[in-house]
Formats: sequence, structure tokens, C-alpha cells
Amino acid sequence: MPFLTTDDGVKLHYEDVGSGTPIVFVHEYAGDSRSWEQQIRYFCRRYRCIAFNARGYTPSDVPDDVKKYSQERARDDIKAVLDALKFDKAHIVGLSMGGFATLHFGFTYPERVLSLVIAGCGYGASPDKRAQFAAEIEETVKRIEQVGMDKAAEGYASAPSRVQFQNKDPRGWREFADQLATNSTRGSALTMRGVQAQRPSLFELVEQMKTITAPTLIVTGDEDWPCLEPGILMKRTIPTSALVVMPNTGHTMNLEEPAAFNQHVSDFLHSVDAGRWPKRDPRAMATAILGK
Repeated sequence: MPFLTTDDGVKLHYEDVGSGTPIVFVHEYAGDSRSWEQQIRYFCRRYRCIAFNARGYTPSDVPDDVKKYSQERARDDIKAVLDALKFDKAHIVGLSMGGFATLHFGFTYPERVLSLVIAGCGYGASPDKRAQFAAEIEETVKRIEQVGMDKAAEGYASAPSRVQFQNKDPRGWREFADQLATNSTRGSALTMRGVQAQRPSLFELVEQMKTITAPTLIVTGDEDWPCLEPGILMKRTIPTSALVVMPNTGHTMNLEEPAAFNQHVSDFLHSVDAGRWPKRDPRAMATAILGK
């Protein structure tokens, strides 16, 4: 079982499959490296695929200090993966918590990026939802600490943006919920307190997002309501971005609709690898509706 060590001494477990240009997959809060299995099986035929467990997700280390968990740490742990495996650059694919980390990686370390896939990114970002998001985080953390992740997982897996998965694919959803139930109670609580509760809103990052030059694909489900408006914000702000909205789909899109998700990402990577991904024509941002 391979591990790498970050610059602050935390050991991260990772999976390494395939050969060729590297793709690093960055998982969501309710997942781990296993969440990317259907993507790794698909993309390892043409790419070298890396999926790692974030700090707090066994068998990676679970530090006891909440200061070891932050948006900056999540971002820099992607860099630790690239450094340990000696990748100058890689395609980075992140979902939800991993999508936030991917976005931050893109504007902090542009020289290490071939492309960015930012999926399901936006929870708690909308200005009118910040207070509600903070309150729900505190309530969720308390429940996790009181009953343990093995019991809290069922409710978390049945969130409004995950019932679509449950309805479409009860067997796949059950596997997802059962895997979530095995996550570390301490790691889950500390991750939520240190990362989700402290990260800045996307609406506070507009100037940073404008600097992203790497080809960027934004993906959201049309029933993942907390991510729709932030998805449009990122599309409007990142000049090298495209937005895919997957129909009748919730938050766990890579598991809920794996074939469609893989096809969207594959088409994107093909364009990037061929050097054909465009930068937005500035004329598209004119305020006129009909033109002259």
C-alpha cells in the first residue's frame, strides 16, 4: 500500500494505475480514493491515474490538531502528490471538497497544471447562504462527534442533492453510503471544522479566478442547487472555462452518471491534449444583447 509524506509530515495513501500523462483525482468530503474507481478504470487505459486519500481519511494519517486541516492544506496536498511522484504538471480532477482544492491549486500553482476539472463546487459559496451553511456545518459536526460516522453517514448520504443517486441507482448509492460509514469519525469532524467551515466563498475569489490560464471544465448537476450559481460564476470569471450542466443529476455526479461524466471529461482532455481548447473571445463578454 503506497504512501507519500507531505511537507508537514502527514502520510497520504494513494493509488497509482496506468501510464502516460498523469491525472490526479481529488475526492469529495463524503468519499475517498475509492470514489474514483469508475473513472480510474476508464481513464487508466490512456493516462496514468492517481487517486489519494485526503488527510483525515484512513489509511492516510488522521492528525489530531484541527490546524492541520485547512483549504490551503487541501490545496498543497495536491502539490505534495505531484512532488512525490515527480510530475512537473498534471491534469487535476476534483469533486466538491476536491473541486475547491482543485480551483485553489489552479490559481496558486498555475505552472503545475495541464488542465482543471472542477465538479460539484460551490457548497456554502452563495452570499445569502453563508450563515445557513455555517450553522449546518456546526450541527453536522456535533452529530458526527456524538453518534460516530458509522451512524451519521446514512443521513449525510441522503442529503437533498444525493437522493437523485439513490433513486437512480439504489445499489450504487448503498455502496457509496456504506463506504462513507467507514470514514474516520475524528477525521470527518476535523475536516469539516478545518476545511469546509473556514474556506472562503467563491464570490470572494473572483480576482484570483480571473488569473487562471489552464483549460478548465466546470461540471455540475442541474439538481445540485448549491452549485449551480457558483458554477455560472466560475464560467463567467475563468476565461479558459466551459460549463457542463448534467440533466436530472445531483451532487455525486461521477457515481450517479459515470458514463456521461467520463465522456465529458474525456472529450475535454482530448481537446486539451490536442492543443485545441479555446480561450474565450472577449467579444462574448460584451454587455450588448443583440450586438450592433
